[in-house]
Amino acid sequence: QVGLLDLELNQLTKALFLALVALSVVMVTLQGFVGPWYRNLFRFLLLFSYIIPISLRVNLDMGKAAYGWMIMKDDNIPGTVVRTSTIPEELGRLVYLLTDKTGTLTQNEMIFKRLHLGTVSYGTDTMDEIQSHIINSYSQVHSQNSGNSTSSTPSRKPQSSAPKVRKSVSSRIHEAVKAIALCHNVTPVYESRAGVSGETEYAEVDQDFSDENRTYQASSPDEVALVQWTQSVGLTLVNRDLTSMQLKTPGGHILTYYILQIFPFTSESKRMGIIVRDESSGEITFYMKGADVAMSTIVQYNDWLEEECGNMAREGLRTLVVAKKSLTEEQYQDFESRYNQAKLSIHDRNLKVAAVVESLEREMELLCLTGVEDQLQADVRPTLEMLRNAGIKIWMLTGDKLETATCIAKSSHLVSRNQDIHIFRPVVTRGEAHLELNAFRRKHDCALVISGDSLEVCLKYYEHEFVELACQCPAVVCCRCSPTQKAHIVKLLQQHTGKRTCAIGDGGNDVSMIQAADCGIGIEGKEGKQASLAADFSITQFKHIGRLLMVHGRNSYKRSAALGQFVMHRGLIISTMQAVFSSVFYFASVPLYQGFLMVGYATIYTMFPVFSLVLDQDVKPEMALLYPELYKDLTKGRSLSFKTFLIWVLISIYQGGILMYGALLLFESEFVHVVAISFTALILTELLMVALTIRTWHWLMVVAEFLSLGCYVASLAFLNEYFGDFHVTGSNYFFSLFVSADVAFITTVTFLWKVSAITVVSCLPLYILKYLKRKFSPPSYSKLTS
Repeated sequence: QVGLLDLELNQLTKALFLALVALSVVMVTLQGFVGPWYRNLFRFLLLFSYIIPISLRVNLDMGKAAYGWMIMKDDNIPGTVVRTSTIPEELGRLVYLLTDKTGTLTQNEMIFKRLHLGTVSYGTDTMDEIQSHIINSYSQVHSQNSGNSTSSTPSRKPQSSAPKVRKSVSSRIHEAVKAIALCHNVTPVYESRAGVSGETEYAEVDQDFSDENRTYQASSPDEVALVQWTQSVGLTLVNRDLTSMQLKTPGGHILTYYILQIFPFTSESKRMGIIVRDESSGEITFYMKGADVAMSTIVQYNDWLEEECGNMAREGLRTLVVAKKSLTEEQYQDFESRYNQAKLSIHDRNLKVAAVVESLEREMELLCLTGVEDQLQADVRPTLEMLRNAGIKIWMLTGDKLETATCIAKSSHLVSRNQDIHIFRPVVTRGEAHLELNAFRRKHDCALVISGDSLEVCLKYYEHEFVELACQCPAVVCCRCSPTQKAHIVKLLQQHTGKRTCAIGDGGNDVSMIQAADCGIGIEGKEGKQASLAADFSITQFKHIGRLLMVHGRNSYKRSAALGQFVMHRGLIISTMQAVFSSVFYFASVPLYQGFLMVGYATIYTMFPVFSLVLDQDVKPEMALLYPELYKDLTKGRSLSFKTFLIWVLISIYQGGILMYGALLLFESEFVHVVAISFTALILTELLMVALTIRTWHWLMVVAEFLSLGCYVASLAFLNEYFGDFHVTGSNYFFSLFVSADVAFITTVTFLWKVSAITVVSCLPLYILKYLKRKFSPPSYSKLTS
């Protein structure tokens, strides 16, 4: 994975390579193409090769590793894991944040809130009524069973003989609760019964299934919430295996149901079903529950389902429709043979299996509508507000229905209270999409809410126009989105805007979106670690994204930009000095400094101070969180651009020229000392430039500065062959002249004041210019620190 900053630095490095070639050609041209000019050309290419910042990649990668370590060690965002060490700077350049709803903005902890039977609705305050109905219902069933009756519900026989007679509320509640207790994929687990074997546990079914030891496990928190609710009203799931499940009635009796078939939930079908046989009566029943869009065509005609689903969704509840169908033995046997045959087919197996199941899903009896609430995560509202103030546009992509998504968008302040919402009407044809887009175009500064189906139609016919309009919205909510659609929306934003995108989610259905985005963030939630493991960064709560972006993302980008440009400056300045040296001495292609000096320059003499820029920060973390508007400047990429690069090139040329010409000017009578003088001034200039670039000092920066200076002073005494009197074989006069320096001279006052003079001339004007710029055109962060 390659970040935007790396791509920008690649472009600048290409420009530097062209400059290297051009400079070498100019030197050979000025030399007059004498002798073997092509050999001289290659010698110049090697001499000026420091223009290409070889150490840049090493410094940047070490910096990225340091940023990752800082993120993981931040106590304010515990549990954060950096899984990709190549793109921490991307966190500082984001324009679009695409987020899932369930488990990301919400806690994914479901609480059963409402049961609707069509004519009567039960909320949290009336659950005791349901409980009393269930107790009465099952007490009647067991009294009838003891009187040799085989009916499973109090009013089954009259209904079968006269189906038009309306069922009593009690029997309808009984059927609904039983359906909810049976139609699921939940398994009860008894964690504290470690010493008891499965056989013993099963045999002692009546006395051993105590409520305290029982926990429920399922792939979906919705299902657990429903089963926990049936337990609270008296019908408890106590055991389940592959072939059967046991329910405990309020009276303590155990009812056994054999599982004949199970049809799991998929994001395409949006429903799940189960066929069970009652052990006591032998009745076979097909239960099904699912989203209202999937179930509305399956259940018998009714006049309340759509309206009540809308009402519940406006309260922010997640709705499920529950239905059943009684099957005779013959009907089930016929279905089973067709189903098994379909499963054995070689071609189009999935289609054939789905077709057989759909043959059952007709004219089902609508039992009830359930509503569960998923509460918002902690500090979601202030976090979304912070992101919005930072100039980040937030898109919520969810599989939930339109009303629920809109309600959560309002309650989370994803859409601010005084903001208009444009709800995109369902469109099927090109004409409808055109009309709706025109209606949307006339609105200004309003949030958009659109369903996945309508989005598909708009993108098919008016992709460019739709994306252009949607990108102008402060917030976009896409509901009924499939995982594939989520990833498609991310790619669309990348193609049409060219801006950096970030996707955040918590479940397996968000993985495609997370991997498609420039920067993927996974939340470790109730749905496992799929999203967390697939993402570049893993967090434990949505609110941590604020600090991750505003503090760590911002710092990573600004630090890497400064580090990258400084490493380039370090190479340019020494290449400028080499160019001046060669041009003064008749374009001789000889090196100014010898091997160890060149190696030491980029390593022990300057590496620690330059790398200490990874600790620099312009404002304190608290200030960055308090003023998220500071983040807005970063998205424009002004910290690293051709403009800032050219400024650094000019600084390098000016300083390189001053250092070399200053050394030659001040030491006309003592040519042999030019190497020691110019190199010392160069090292001091680099250390001062680091000090000039730093905005907030850290104790390690001070240590790095003095350590590098100490290393250089020590090397002056020990590296006699580079600074002392030694003779070089070969006939080149200038070469032997410039590498012969008197070590005793280095300790004189003359040497010190002249080196100081050159260093001051190379650095002081830059400091004055920086002071004037800060005074008359201060950057936004300096207004907060002053």
